[in-house]
Amino acid sequence: MIVQVQCISKSNRQDAHERITHIGGINPNGSRWRMTQQHAIEGIENREYSFYVSVQGRPVNVIVAVSRFGHKYIKTEADGEEPNNLLSLPECP
Repeated sequence: MIVQVQCISKSNRQDAHERITHIGGINPNGSRWRMTQQHAIEGIENREYSFYVSVQGRPVNVIVAVSRFGHKYIKTEADGEEPNNLLSLPECP
């Protein structure tokens, strides 16, 4: 299932790799969806989900990365070391 991420929920942590706690968006029927970062990571790794964000009108894939400390987190492709495209999304309601 290909899903657009339109919002995030963040913790107060300063580490960019641990800051995102949830991602979310709007379903085709207008209802909202939200899931934990851990569930998103599992969905990507199991090929159950393929997430993307829209950056200046073009889709950019969300991938699983591993920090230098061994923590898995999600970020967008070609986004350097920090998940800036995701962190720039609005907070989920």
